[in-house]
Amino acid sequence: MTAQIDTPGSVTTVYKVSGMSCGHCEGAVSGELSELPGVTSVKAVASTGEVTVASTAALDEAAVRAAVDEAGFELAGQA
Repeated sequence: MTAQIDTPGSVTTVYKVSGMSCGHCEGAVSGELSELPGVTSVKAVASTGEVTVASTAALDEAAVRAAVDEAGFELAGQA
């Protein structure tokens, strides 16, 4: 699900990520996704497996998948 938020030109997307179980996991996923071009904020929640990403434009899912893989987890898709 992709939703516009109040700031013009900003897109917020919620992804499901498999395998996160702690704060370290959240940090690893957030760190990798934060490096993608256009990402302005990332919030990962291990207990729900949801990662909320705010960006200046819609992100390429392959790039998101690669970043999550680099962190050692699996992108299950959009929430």
